[in-house]
Amino acid sequence: MKVNTRIRGCLSITSPEFAAIYPLDPALPIGASLTATCTVSSELGLEARTLYWTLNSKRLPSENYTVLNRTALTVSLQRLNGSRQQSGDNLVCHSADGHILAGSCVYVGMPPEKPVNLSCWSRNTKDLTCRWMPGGNGESFLRTKYTLKYKLRWYGHEKECEDYNLGEPYSCYIPRDLALFTPYEIWVEASNQLGAAGSDVTILDVLDVVTTDPPSDVQVSRVGELEDQLSVRWSTPPALKDFLFQAKYQIRYRVEDSSEWKVVDDVGNQTSCRLAGLKSGTVYFVQVRCNPVGIYGSKKAGIWSDWSNPTAASTPRSDRLGAGVCDPKAGEQNSTLRRELKQFFGWVRKHAYGCTGLSIKLYDQWRVWLQKSHKTRNQILQGDKS
Repeated sequence: MKVNTRIRGCLSITSPEFAAIYPLDPALPIGASLTATCTVSSELGLEARTLYWTLNSKRLPSENYTVLNRTALTVSLQRLNGSRQQSGDNLVCHSADGHILAGSCVYVGMPPEKPVNLSCWSRNTKDLTCRWMPGGNGESFLRTKYTLKYKLRWYGHEKECEDYNLGEPYSCYIPRDLALFTPYEIWVEASNQLGAAGSDVTILDVLDVVTTDPPSDVQVSRVGELEDQLSVRWSTPPALKDFLFQAKYQIRYRVEDSSEWKVVDDVGNQTSCRLAGLKSGTVYFVQVRCNPVGIYGSKKAGIWSDWSNPTAASTPRSDRLGAGVCDPKAGEQNSTLRRELKQFFGWVRKHAYGCTGLSIKLYDQWRVWLQKSHKTRNQILQGDKS
């Protein structure tokens, strides 16, 4: 029976009672040479001088052949390049009418270099995910197997990570049975037909690499009628509510029609924050993330969570500037500031009722009063013009 000579992937075909290729499925470094021999059974009635070779379905020139005897034909390949497919290149021996007599997979490549950039993180201390990168340029031309191994540093047996189905290469997931308060030794081994290499050993305590879920119940609201501020509140990630730790939070926000985020780093461990200096009458998207610092007394910073889903809110529209009214020029800003400070302290003497302490709340009340005053004045001016 005639077999289709175009083979997808690599398939070794040998049947010693009929035909065989030697060496079978060799693994060679790039630049090496190969001499392969196809030997057919005398019972087939075929002569070696009538046979031919193909490599990846392409017929090889006859000047590379040597007839050893009536039933054996060799082919010589010089200065081999890396395999075109990681499953190996197809070297096939054919009869004169195109029948496939025998086939071999030829693996040409490089041994793996040691994996690098191994890092791991634990979500809420319940599991461990590790990621790494292949060494060198990552291309060995051969199918390379990566195995993540780990063990307790001072005792315990070596274990292998089993779940590599994370949707991304060079990563593995350990779902359970992790010890706390005891460091692990973790490393990655890479291997193919030409050799093996191991990464540097990483020593870590699960408590030092904890990340968590994004903060929940993020709420963004206006601050009264202040047109340049928004209030942001959120809840501690529920998975860590029973842990002894001090969270750090970050906020980022952007206007609706922009992709550029501004980050607020100095939120600390509070679960609320006021954004100031915003544009009036503008929709903002806000996100929050958490870094669980000091889980059970760990002295290392945790790992930032993902950002929460965006929450949107708009600042009030400002009526302070009417049509044809220009923003103050740079030279007028100082006099404007002095005038507003004079107004503020005058308002404090009238409304503070003997309280000498100045608070942000009192300042906010004045801002609201000032905005209402401008609105009233603008309405009177517009009425006079009409």
